[in-house]
Amino acid sequence: QVQLVESGGGLVQSGGSLRLSCAASGNILTILHMAWYRQAPGEQRTLVARITGGGTNYADSVKGRFSISLDNARNMGYLQMNSLKPEDTAVYYCNAGLLAVTAGGTYWGQGTQVTVSS
Repeated sequence: QVQLVESGGGLVQSGGSLRLSCAASGNILTILHMAWYRQAPGEQRTLVARITGGGTNYADSVKGRFSISLDNARNMGYLQMNSLKPEDTAVYYCNAGLLAVTAGGTYWGQGTQVTVSS
C-alpha cells in the first residue's frame, strides 16, 4: 500500500527555519514528481513548490525563501523553509506522482502543521 508521510512541522518564530520531509513507502519504483501544498484555516489549498524532471517552480510568496528537493534513492522529498513569516502558517501537504510495484498514481500525505509566531 502506497503511503506518503510528512514530518518536520512545528512552531517556530518569525525569521526561523524548518525542514519538512515527505517519506514515500509501499514498494516504490520511482517518484515522478513531488509537490508541497499548504492550507490555512478558512482558505483553499494552494501550491507552494513543485519538482519534476524538468526542474522546480515556486509560488511567488515563497520564492527565494523555500527550496524543494527530491531524493529518489531514499524515496524522500523535502521542503526547506527559511525566513519564515506568520503568513506561512498552515497545514502543509505532500503530493507525489509515483510508480510502485503494484500501484501508481498521485498520492497525498496527511499533512503537517507549521505555525510561525510573530
